[in-house]
Amino acid sequence: MSGEELTDRRPMLDAPRAAGAVACVLALVAYVRWFGMPKQSVEVVGWLWMATIAWDVRRPLRDHLAFLRDWWPPFAVLVVYLYSRGLSDDLGLFDVHVTEPIDADRWLFGGVLPTEYLQAHLCGVPCERSSPPAWYDVALTTVYNTHFFAALVVAGYLWKRDRPEWIRYMRRYLSVITVGVTIYVLYPMAPPWMASRDGYLTDDIARITGRGWFDLSTGGGGAHQRVSAVGNQVAAMPSLHAALSILVAWYVVTRLTGGWRWLLLLYPVAMSFMLVYYAEHYVVDVIAGALLVALVMAFWAAWEARRGAPEAVGSGSPVHR
Repeated sequence: MSGEELTDRRPMLDAPRAAGAVACVLALVAYVRWFGMPKQSVEVVGWLWMATIAWDVRRPLRDHLAFLRDWWPPFAVLVVYLYSRGLSDDLGLFDVHVTEPIDADRWLFGGVLPTEYLQAHLCGVPCERSSPPAWYDVALTTVYNTHFFAALVVAGYLWKRDRPEWIRYMRRYLSVITVGVTIYVLYPMAPPWMASRDGYLTDDIARITGRGWFDLSTGGGGAHQRVSAVGNQVAAMPSLHAALSILVAWYVVTRLTGGWRWLLLLYPVAMSFMLVYYAEHYVVDVIAGALLVALVMAFWAAWEARRGAPEAVGSGSPVHR
């Protein structure tokens, strides 16, 4: 591979790149307008490919096809993830656990259930999804919706800049979601909103995940419905929303310099707070998500230390653009 291919010496933003970026943004806006925001990982991967083409539109076709060559294995895993999330709901092999996380959260917080406390103080009694949102509801709903693309956007950036690092990142990302789905099948667990609906908790607890964007579409809550997938209703332990936000923050903070990078730790904090407040997860789910990330990171760090640096995908060398 020539030096010209390995290092792109063009200006960071020139006319063709600017035109490609504008075209990609306009296409995405139109897609969101007509079909809703990309809510599945397979959709996000498709848009990442379009973004790489738009950014380097002048590159030869073989360079754009390299995305498909490199991404098809993780894409296949993501497709399996997409269609397997409801297994614990559909198979019915194990009973759904309801009371254990309630008891655990109350034990951790001296008899107080954090979801119940937060909704009473921040949402009202009764807490209703259609009630007027506060400013923090808008912010927290926005944080929630970043779950659908944040981790993959980091992956797309790494693929463009550093293929070996992209391989390391994807090992961790795919391991987290694979282990998470496996646990969902073996240990289906009802989230707080479901426990409240079924009479295990006070009926004042509500699933208010879309509350912050409730007025962004007609019919109420449509924005949330377009962004979030229905998925598995009992996929609560561990919280992959918390886990992936921790993975993103951990990965970025440990690879950047400068004091500002520590602000990224606010991302998993906000995500975790939102999950408990919106009755999507218990605190123990968030803790389990954090432990999952820690174990995955430790496993791959040890494995890579024994094996050496990861090989570049395909026959070519890493391309730095």
